[in-house]
Formats: sequence, structure tokens, C-alpha cells
Amino acid sequence: MTVREAVVNNNVGLFARPATFFIQKANEFKSSIWVEKDERRVNAKSLLGVLSMGIMDGSTISLIADGVDEVEALDALEKLVSSQAAV
Repeated sequence: MTVREAVVNNNVGLFARPATFFIQKANEFKSSIWVEKDERRVNAKSLLGVLSMGIMDGSTISLIADGVDEVEALDALEKLVSSQAAV
């Protein structure tokens, strides 16, 4: 299991379109992936779960992955949420 903190760098946070890109990227990996914020954890492959977190611009989130490609998954997701142009 790998855990990494990331700061969301997007004007709208992880809502609607950015959240869709995020879960699409998460679904490219075999590992189980979760997003955690304020002691609440949701499945990163679930649009409803990610949207329910209310993740705003500047929020610090924990990305947690467990599986064969966990490091690659976290690298890609961290890059996605940290880059304004990506989402």
C-alpha cells in the first residue's frame, strides 16, 4: 500500500469535468485507489464518491493505492490534480 499527499491546483477543485477526468485516470489502473480528505475516504474510481468529497482548489488530499501498479497510479493521479492544465 502506498500513500501520497497532493494539493489540488484547479480553480473549481474536483467537481464535474475535472472529477470525471480524475476517475477515468484512476480506472486505467488495476490497483484499488482511494481519496481521503478530513478523515473521510472514498473510492477514487467512483464519480459520486469523489464528487461527494467537496474537494476545492488548494485542498490537500491523500491518495492511497494498493495493488500491482500502485506507484504508477499515484504518480499519474498526483500529476493530474497538481496540474491546472491537466484537469
